[in-house]
Amino acid sequence: MDKVAASESVFQLGGPDFRGPGAAILAAAANQARYVLIGEAHFSREIPRFTVALCHLMAPLGLRAMAVETGPEAARIVNADLRRPDRIARLSAFMRAHPDAMAFQNGADESDMAATCARDAGPAFEVWGLDQEFFGASGFLLDSMAAASPDPVAKAAINRLRALERGATADAIASRSPGRFLVYTVTDQQMDDARKAIATDGGARVRQLFDALAETRAIYLASASGEGDPNGRRARLIKRTLAGYLAKAPAGSRVLMKFGDVHAAKGVNGLRQRDLGNFVAERADGEGALSLHILVMGAEGSLGGYNGVGQQVAIQPYTPISDTDYSWLKDVLAARPKAATASDWVLVDLRRLRGRPTSDMPAGWRQLVQAYDLVVVAAKLTPALLLGTGVGK
Repeated sequence: MDKVAASESVFQLGGPDFRGPGAAILAAAANQARYVLIGEAHFSREIPRFTVALCHLMAPLGLRAMAVETGPEAARIVNADLRRPDRIARLSAFMRAHPDAMAFQNGADESDMAATCARDAGPAFEVWGLDQEFFGASGFLLDSMAAASPDPVAKAAINRLRALERGATADAIASRSPGRFLVYTVTDQQMDDARKAIATDGGARVRQLFDALAETRAIYLASASGEGDPNGRRARLIKRTLAGYLAKAPAGSRVLMKFGDVHAAKGVNGLRQRDLGNFVAERADGEGALSLHILVMGAEGSLGGYNGVGQQVAIQPYTPISDTDYSWLKDVLAARPKAATASDWVLVDLRRLRGRPTSDMPAGWRQLVQAYDLVVVAAKLTPALLLGTGVGK
């Protein structure tokens, strides 16, 4: 506990900047890193604010992209409107037309965060989507296939799937159940028939979109059945997609990544995967560069949770101190500097706790200091809200 206390400092979010003693630690660590990863608790308002301050810090030394936990095709929608004054209205309209077609970036705070980072980082900045598409994405994927001018055989197959999709989405909206979406209800035979037709005369862009639909379906079906290693398949997809983005970006591009905390960790994570965080750490090593892994969470509060197809989030209590996965949090809060105010964020520099662990270091701490470099804890998290909700009411 003496080492924990010596590794803690506090900071404040003052407008776009970090302030206070912890600000210098954040600045030094982030400015040395080519890749900065945020492992977060999803659906809060505070963590996007932290991310904006990190963007503001990183931008002067170059920030090429923000990689997020959404699909590449959804990211295209985000990027198309990222700098428009009517961005919120357009994103809301898209989500009403395509319920549950996008994960996380359809949140008001997330959208504002991405737009502010784009403004700070300059015209080359873009959002990179690394994940599978969300389970309601079939409609806009199929619409995009139709808009890519496929020839007759592929066009007919796409239109057959579009007819199925309209019925499936209507059922999903009426029932509020994502299990009614096309990714769950289309058969293997229907997908195989469409794949053959698209291979005949669909063209490269249509094949790319169909592959995205097929991979999304495979991951969600495996997750629903508990078979087929969905977490491993998803982790491998995320890594392949990031590698593809980096191959097209200028050499040495700096990237900020924002994912759930299990994905951004180094080593083997709680899902028993070598996930994004481990991939980036190894890649940075191979490039002779540095990665910085920051766990960002709150001491308490409430978060938004999934509440059915096209609906606003459900407000859920957030009590990580009672979660055995965060057993170390009690020590962090107990060592909180006495001069800290209620609005201060706590920063723990885990790098100071590495090396030979002391005999009294619990297993949770041993795992944490290997998975992350810094821990940031807000006093309280509050729930973020989604755009374009209330579909079917």
